[in-house]
Amino acid sequence: MLSSITVDKLKEIINDINIIDIRSIENYNNNHIPHAINVPYEKLIVYPYKYLDINKIYYIYCQKGEKSIKVCQILIRQGYRVINIKGGYEEWILNA
Repeated sequence: MLSSITVDKLKEIINDINIIDIRSIENYNNNHIPHAINVPYEKLIVYPYKYLDINKIYYIYCQKGEKSIKVCQILIRQGYRVINIKGGYEEWILNA
């Protein structure tokens, strides 16, 4: 089942979680949510075992929160524990 988190709640726990930015490296280098690592979605859905530990929880975002929903659904079907960040990076900027 897909879980999501709001940006406001994310701000409360940001120092204690694993955040993955699935946008392009260019977008990530331009700016990103603090503490996030960049794994473009194409790599993450093809090779999740290279980037994710099946025993950990990951918070995933894209630009608007739409692509990250699809990526989370794929990863959940493979047994990974992931949570979508609602609204993605754009929501983060709006609430900064």
